[in-house]
Amino acid sequence: MNLPSLDLGSLSLFTLVARTGSISGGAGLARLALAAASRRLSDLESAVGTALMARHSRGVTLTPAGQALLQHAHRVLSCVDLLTADLSDYASGGFGVVRLWANTSAVTQFLPSGLAAFAAANPGIRIELEEQNSGEIALAVLDGRADLGIFADRTPTLGLQVMDYREDRLEVLVPRGHALARKRSARFEELIEYDFVSLSQGTSLAKRLKAESEALGRTLKLRIQVRSFDAICLMVAAGMGVAVLPHDAVKGIARSLDLRMIRLAEPWAERRLLIGLRQRSAIPQPVRLMLECLTREPGTACPEGAP
Repeated sequence: MNLPSLDLGSLSLFTLVARTGSISGGAGLARLALAAASRRLSDLESAVGTALMARHSRGVTLTPAGQALLQHAHRVLSCVDLLTADLSDYASGGFGVVRLWANTSAVTQFLPSGLAAFAAANPGIRIELEEQNSGEIALAVLDGRADLGIFADRTPTLGLQVMDYREDRLEVLVPRGHALARKRSARFEELIEYDFVSLSQGTSLAKRLKAESEALGRTLKLRIQVRSFDAICLMVAAGMGVAVLPHDAVKGIARSLDLRMIRLAEPWAERRLLIGLRQRSAIPQPVRLMLECLTREPGTACPEGAP
């Protein structure tokens, strides 16, 4: 076995191929051309001196040696993530960086106050916040592009460690003159009759509405899809359709646009937002401090790290 020829990039690619079950899938996540990915995997097998995967028409399956390497590769890459995160900002005088990816619901409802409290308690830690769809967030945490991710329940967690973050409630948004505007609550089957304004299809909220429509044997009448909660509110105010959105995220703009918010009388209207991470026991101190801050009991102070 030629250990010096092993490289981290090939190990990372190998874990992605193992997760997707295909070389093309792993190459896509690694942003490599298929030929380059195949060559790196062949070099990896040459370095360890045995076949790591069996290639077939439907993709690849790991050999016993491949299964053993996969376990070690996850540990090695986790240690490298820890090393990188611990050292990345020290050269510039900082204490570290936390890469946090979150969905729109978390960014608009809960994170502003949480991140402000964290920054006040830990001014030497830099926060990199990226707003993304829930599915992309889980992948980013798994692949090491994010340290922590906040996403909606029903999102495939892909083996991540998860914990509860917050809860929110979905409500129906209609113009004041709409036929539903006088109702205190509405069932989803009542809404199916109307045109909808929604987020893009890749978002957890759009997927939830599609799934619930299909459960009723109906098709959601998507009239327009936009990229933000504010844009949805403006479209509803213009009469383009009804919408389902988190109450606390849009109550301010709904009030300013004279829109009516109606209780959605469905069990799935109560959503949980989750925090996902790769391995809690191996996270660097800045990430640990952020995690403790975001999950602290209400009214308690954020933990402080080094200045």
